Amino acid sequence: MKELAADGTPVAVTCRVLKLARQPYYRWLDKPVTDTVREEAYRAKALFDAHRDDPESGYRFLADEARGAGARMADRTAWRICRDNRWWSVFGKKRGRIKKAGPPVHDDLVRRDFTANGPNRLRLVL
Repeated sequence: MKELAADGTPVAVTCRVLKLARQPYYRWLDKPVTDTVREEAYRAKALFDAHRDDPESGYRFLADEARGAGARMADRTAWRICRDNRWWSVFGKKRGRIKKAGPPVHDDLVRRDFTANGPNRLRLVL
């Protein structure tokens, strides 16, 4: 919208066409990065520095290290930032280890046959 204002289009007209209120636009123009976003970036940087120094650590230890560096935050906040940025501990849980079924445990004494003749057709054995 700054470009439109520089070209001579009034801000009021631009906001009306884009269905935006003028007050939030001017608030954003005065301060494009909010204090919350800036604080979140400082916390993420402190956590990342701690993670880079010690990748074996979990989020609680990273939060302690970040607090020691001066970034104030709760453990839950540290967990959320680490989750969003995918900063996991090297020794985390293994995921996706689905094993295939092994051999049958015992013989099939009933002689069940579960093969199909075609799609959505079951062969009936009497």
